[in-house]
Amino acid sequence: MKMRKVIPANGWLQIQLAFLIFIASPSFSQQKDSILTARKWPTSGLNQHDFLYAGEWQGSSFKDQKMFIVKHGKVVWEYSMPEDGEYGDIALLPNGHILFSRKTGASEITMDKKIVWNYKAENNAEIHVCQPVGLDKVFIVMNAVPAKAIILNKVTGKVEKELILPTGGTNPHVMFRRCRFTAAGTFLVGHLDMNKVSEYDSTGKEIWSVPAPSVWSVSRLENGNTLVGGNQHCYVREFNKAGNIVWELTQKDVPEIKLFNIQEVVRLKNGNTVISNWCAGTLKNKEDQKGTVQFFEVTKDKKIVWILSSWDHPDLGPASAIQILE
Repeated sequence: MKMRKVIPANGWLQIQLAFLIFIASPSFSQQKDSILTARKWPTSGLNQHDFLYAGEWQGSSFKDQKMFIVKHGKVVWEYSMPEDGEYGDIALLPNGHILFSRKTGASEITMDKKIVWNYKAENNAEIHVCQPVGLDKVFIVMNAVPAKAIILNKVTGKVEKELILPTGGTNPHVMFRRCRFTAAGTFLVGHLDMNKVSEYDSTGKEIWSVPAPSVWSVSRLENGNTLVGGNQHCYVREFNKAGNIVWELTQKDVPEIKLFNIQEVVRLKNGNTVISNWCAGTLKNKEDQKGTVQFFEVTKDKKIVWILSSWDHPDLGPASAIQILE
């Protein structure tokens, strides 16, 4: 007759300890809900950077949309849009004013919240691009039929440059988001409804293009490469001048964080990348949205060095746009 092997009491303790070590291991944690895992991470939260912050669709309507300035870990300034709107581009200017798009137009306000410049979109057009060009000019994109890239002088009110942009359809809301006027005087355009990034010269001729599904944001880096954020496709890609992907981040690179919509992407001077992970404010109380990471920062080798889950701090709302105040 076979004898059963009896495990001593201290053996059971060893088994239990081994199990606890297993469930705490990264391989097991990655199989759990990624958001709950992310919530347990040590993070410097609001203390990592000083920044200007805004997001679109913060609640159940376009009312009471807010943006914030955070310094030394505290909200030091906030602004509520006086009319229904949707924040897109935001920029703190050297003179202390803030320039921002609001879907139905674009505005510039002072720190004491006085509007010093205002621009209204034509008819049913939308404006989600509003980039300062010095202090006196602004680059905007009019989502419309036809769509237009415009350099506007805020002082004189005159249009100094206007290009007609091709579109993939007639719905203004899905045409363009973060486009950029480059230092070389070209127009770097993310065609959201055409799934590509194109660069146009001053005459409107396309001089460079790469495929980019659901492209949300584009920016020209100091090394001449182009950084792209891929919205619901949840990717960040860096393209070189030849159109090759030289750096990419996707969900598999950050299993600890649940990605929703990659919107603005910012390359910092130290080489790190700050990434917006937009999730509508109407979803924040749903079980699988709790603890959503609004922004995170990764190194070149994709090590996460900062996460900001703003719903766990003062509620800053969803994350579409950020300006790191370096």
